[in-house]
Amino acid sequence: MSVKSPPRPAAQLDELLLARGLITDEQLAEARYQAAERGRSVGRVVIELGFVTEASLVAILSEQLGLEFLDLTEAQIDASAVAMVPEATARRHSCIPVGFDDENRLVVAMADPANVVAVDDIRALTKRDVKAIVSTKADVLTAITRHYRIDRTAETLAEEAAAEKEAEDKSLEAVVASAGGEDAPIIKLVNLLITQAINDRASDIHIEPDEKTLRVRFRIDGVLHEVMTPPKSVQSGITSRLKIMAEINIAERRIPQDGRISLVVQGKAVDIRVATLPTVHGEKIVMRLLDKSSVLLQLSDLGFLPENFLRFEESYTKPYGMILVTGPTGSGKSTTLYATLNIKNSPEVNIITVEDPVEYQLPGVNQVQTNNKAGLTFASALRSILRSDPDIVLIGEIRDRETAQISIEAALTGHLVLSTLHTNDAPSALTRLVEMGIEPFLVASSLDCVLAQRLARKLCDRCKEPYVPTAEELATARFPFDPKEELPKIFRPVGCGACGQTGYKGRMAIHEVMTVTEDIERMLTEQHSSSEDIARYAHSQGMLSLRMDGMEKVRMGLTSIEEILRVVV
Repeated sequence: MSVKSPPRPAAQLDELLLARGLITDEQLAEARYQAAERGRSVGRVVIELGFVTEASLVAILSEQLGLEFLDLTEAQIDASAVAMVPEATARRHSCIPVGFDDENRLVVAMADPANVVAVDDIRALTKRDVKAIVSTKADVLTAITRHYRIDRTAETLAEEAAAEKEAEDKSLEAVVASAGGEDAPIIKLVNLLITQAINDRASDIHIEPDEKTLRVRFRIDGVLHEVMTPPKSVQSGITSRLKIMAEINIAERRIPQDGRISLVVQGKAVDIRVATLPTVHGEKIVMRLLDKSSVLLQLSDLGFLPENFLRFEESYTKPYGMILVTGPTGSGKSTTLYATLNIKNSPEVNIITVEDPVEYQLPGVNQVQTNNKAGLTFASALRSILRSDPDIVLIGEIRDRETAQISIEAALTGHLVLSTLHTNDAPSALTRLVEMGIEPFLVASSLDCVLAQRLARKLCDRCKEPYVPTAEELATARFPFDPKEELPKIFRPVGCGACGQTGYKGRMAIHEVMTVTEDIERMLTEQHSSSEDIARYAHSQGMLSLRMDGMEKVRMGLTSIEEILRVVV
C-alpha cells in the first residue's frame, strides 16, 4: 500500500474549514462564540453542533500535523499487515495495520498518532519501521472488529477439537467431558462463534449438520451468510456444549428441545434462545440472539410513514379494543408491540402480558411465561389475567379459537388487547378469525386496527448509488409513476467496507395499516365479504398496501426496488 504525506499546511483549523467549504462564516462565528462560552475547542464544538462530521475534522487536523488521513470504511486493508499485530495490541492502542508503504514500512491507522508508546510496541512486535496515519477512533474500532475475524482461529480450534475426538473414546460421556473443561477447544470455538455473530450484527446462528460436513451460517439483516464449515467430527462436541449451556437434556436426541443462555459478551448482557431440531444427519441448532436495545425503541424509530403512523396512533390511544400485528416469523411483530407498550406504560395503568417465551423483560410490566406441561396455556393464562384487573393485555400470539374468543371478549369489556396473528396482509386477519370459529359480528365490533408488516434491508448510506431507471423497469416492478412526468431518481446498492460489500446495512419495517371502519364491519357481518373484497375497499379509503409503502420508501432513498420485491409479493 503506497502512502504519501501531504505538505504541512500553515493555516489554522478554522481557516481550513472555511477554505474547504465545510462551514459558513455564520456557522464559524457561532462555533467560536459557543467555544468561548463553554471553554471548549472550536473543533469539538463544530462537531457537537453538527456543522462538520468527525471524519472531516480529523482529516483537517491530520493535515495540520502533516499526517495522512485514511477513511477506513473505504480503504482496502492488507490482511498480511493485520496479521502482524495481535488483536489485543490493536485494541489497547486503538490502531490497526493497513498495509505497507514504498519504503516497506508498516502503515498503521491510529486514533492518536502522537502515541509513541503504541508505535514503539508495534515496532518491537513486527521488527519493522512504522508509519502512523490518522483515522477516527470509531472507524478504527469498527475495522478491528471486522478484520480480526474468527476464521483462522476457529479453523485452528476446530482442527484441535477434531484431533482430540480422534484420540478419545467417542462415547457420549467422552463428548460431554470434552465439552465441559474450560480450556477445551470446543468451548473456545463455541465462544468465538457467539462473539463473532454479535460483532457481525447477526440475529441468528444456524449450526447445520450435513452428511460429511458441518455448516455454520449467520443471519444478518434477514439474509443468511455462510461463515465457516468445521469438520463433521466436532458436531457432537458443539451440540453437547450448547445443550449444557442452555440446560437442555444432552441425552435426548430424538425430539426438538428449547433452552436459553444468558451471557456477558464484551461487557454487554446477551440473551440467546436455543432450539434443537433432529435431522437425518444429526441435530440442527438455531440460536436467536436477542437484542435488548430493541425493547427501548420508540414507534417513531420503526419507519412509519406519517399517514400510517397517524392511523396506528389513533388505535392504540383508545382505552379499549383489539389491535393485531400480522406477518411471518421474524418480521418484527414483537418489536412493534413492545414499542407500543413503551408508550402506554405508566404508573396509572396495569399492563399484563402472556408470552411464549418471554423474550425481553420490560420494567413496570407484569409478564407471564406460558408452560404447556403445567397446563398454563395462552387461553388459561388469559382467563386468570382478566381477574387481575388489567388495563392493557398483550397476548404473544393467537393460535387457536379459545385464545381468540377470550381475547375478543376482553376487548369488548373495556380492555386494550394487543396480539399477533400469522397472515400475509391486514385484511386477511378478519377472515382468519372468522375461519377460527369466531362470529363475524364479534370480530367486527372488537377489532379496531390491523397492522401487517415486513422487514426490508436499508441501503448503506456510504455507498448507495443514485440512478434513473427506465420506464419499463418501473412498470415491471409496479412502481407508481406518471409516464408524462420526468422519471424519478432512486438508489441502488453498490457495496463497500462499511456494509461488508452487500450494499445494505440495517433493516426497517414496511407497513400496511388497516383501520376497521363501520363500512368494513358491515362488509364482514352483513355481506360476508372475502379478504380480497375488504382489501379493495380499504385501498379505496386510502390504505397503503405493503408494496405501496415499500415503494414509497424506495422513492425516499431508504431501500431499493429489488429489496422490496424480495420481501413483498
